[in-house]
Amino acid sequence: MYYRNVKDLNNIILKRLSVIPRNFDLIVGVPRSGMLPANLLALYLNRPYTDIHSFLNGHIYKAGARSQFFDISEFKNVLVVDDSIASGSAMVEVKESLKHLNGKFNIKYCAIYVIPGKEKMVDYFFEFVPLPRYFQWNILNHTTLEKACFDIDGVLCADPLPEQNDDGEKYIDFILNAPPLFIPGSKIGTIVTSRLEKYRKETETWLAANNIKYNELVMLDLPNMAARQRANNHGDHKAKAYLSKPYVLFIESEYHQALEINRLTKKPVLCTENFEMIFESESFMYNLKSGKHLPFLRKYALKMRDILRKFK
Repeated sequence: MYYRNVKDLNNIILKRLSVIPRNFDLIVGVPRSGMLPANLLALYLNRPYTDIHSFLNGHIYKAGARSQFFDISEFKNVLVVDDSIASGSAMVEVKESLKHLNGKFNIKYCAIYVIPGKEKMVDYFFEFVPLPRYFQWNILNHTTLEKACFDIDGVLCADPLPEQNDDGEKYIDFILNAPPLFIPGSKIGTIVTSRLEKYRKETETWLAANNIKYNELVMLDLPNMAARQRANNHGDHKAKAYLSKPYVLFIESEYHQALEINRLTKKPVLCTENFEMIFESESFMYNLKSGKHLPFLRKYALKMRDILRKFK
């Protein structure tokens, strides 16, 4: 697995900023993943920026105002920015949507991250990042979340305050009205929580109210909070669920639990406390499946999968 967070994005842009010529008049971001790197590049290059749709309609972002009209004579050299290139289909669509402007502007294309072999699809890039990969800014909409486990408190919703955690009426009220945090746009494989089984109904009510789709909800089958505190096996409980199926990611809120889950499973854990990927302990089998070891085997397996899908 290859993972980049916002800090990594900022660092690689600063490290390799010199690859971008200084003659660009305008930075244009590809919605929505390209807007963050476009904003950073515009900041560091001290240039105005906008998104593709606004650019096509003659609008740019200016300090103190949004989407002001621009005079086409003001700009000649335009840099279009996306966060990454994998298959390259998105960049092909972008170029197609802008090709009618090639006579009016000198348009160049940039991606921060590209997979090896796709670098010629853009004029500028910053770093090679092979597949499989996750980015902090789009991980919650990733299509593979059905192969992931999610914690609830501190991930899907805020943690309860000490006064709310009474294992009684206040806690039930918290569960039913917990403020949402990171709500995924894709279906989750399994939600794994240290909440007690007796709060399943209230938890399911909150998940439904917040339109969170999932296949399974795993809770702690203990009688009360005192028993849970005595057991003190949160990491082990979550690790068992993570290992029970061929999941590829666990999203956990608490850093020390993230370390423990990774130690027990030897599979990656994304910690929302700092949005770092914890992958200190690695299993050979996981790295074989992900392509880190013997990558040609993964490429062959993906080709066979695509062939078999054609016969379905």
